[in-house]
This record gives sequence, structure tokens and C-alpha cells, in this order.
Amino acid sequence: MSPDSQDKYDEDACSVIDSLEQIGSQWRLIVLHDLQEGEKRFNELKRSTDASSRTLSRVLDDLQELGFVNRRLEEDAPVATYYSLTPKGRSLCPVFDEIEAWADEWLHATPTGEDPATVAADGGSTDEGAADGEATESEAAE
Repeated sequence: MSPDSQDKYDEDACSVIDSLEQIGSQWRLIVLHDLQEGEKRFNELKRSTDASSRTLSRVLDDLQELGFVNRRLEEDAPVATYYSLTPKGRSLCPVFDEIEAWADEWLHATPTGEDPATVAADGGSTDEGAADGEATESEAAE
């Protein structure tokens, strides 16, 4: 790799890493994904994410500070705090869609990238023991 192409690679990788540092924690991703559905009250987010009050409060503060989430206080009785995605936060919606499409295709694939259902239908085996002449789980059950 030439020095120029290495610099470009480092810049690209750095952008990905920098982005993941902002949004990549488990709770930040969960909250951002949940807010795609629209504005929610604190307790709605707490129920839908299963986060503790302390964790959710910290994550929402972080996301607000980073510019991903708006906070709106409704002072009429009953007092309520609402959270929604900013334009910066909404810009992640297509990213979540792409991750979901990727997950649908690859999360359950075999290590070689094949669909386990296809491998099984072709008479192949996804069980490691079958390669050693041992019965697969489905064969042993028969």
C-alpha cells in the first residue's frame, strides 16, 4: 500500500471509528433506534428500552449534548419531558435500515457466508461434528 493510499485508508477508518465513538454504545444505539418511531416521553423510553432511569438519563443527556436528540419540557399539568431526534439523529435512520438489511442477510449465515437453511437443504451440514462422521443433532433425534 502506498503512503498516499494508507493515509486515505486511515482517514476512512478514522471517520468510522469517530462515528462509532459517538453512537456506538449499546444504550445510545437502543435509544436512537427507539426514537425513530417519533417523539417519546422519558417513561415511554424507559419502558421500551428496559434501561434504568439513571442510565437512560445519562444517555439522553449525552445524545442531546452530541446533537442527536432534542429535549422538550411540557410545563402544563402534568409536567412531562419529551425527546425526539434532531435532523442529525434522523440522518441515522437509513444507516439503521442498512444495518438491519445486513443483519437479515449475514447474522445467521455460516462462517463461509452461506445461509444455514440453504446448506441444510443441499444436504450439507452446519454442525461441526458431522464433518467427523458424527451424527448431526437432527440425525441423532431421528
